[in-house]
Amino acid sequence: MRAQYDFSKMKDVRNPYRSLIKKPITIRLDNSTISYFKGLAEELGMPYQHLINLYLRDCALNQKKLAFKWAS
Repeated sequence: MRAQYDFSKMKDVRNPYRSLIKKPITIRLDNSTISYFKGLAEELGMPYQHLINLYLRDCALNQKKLAFKWAS
């Protein structure tokens, strides 16, 4: 491997995987929800944040809508 590379002649090429890159965000979840996903992730042998991402992605792809009613 070279000690130094010259990228000055490289054309400005966009990353084709840019849309797949994850964006860090802050989200507030209650303790019971986090515990649920952590337990499930441990059973599956995967990080709990990845599991939450997979679940939310499935909801988005299938356009799942939450059905709830406010208590009167």
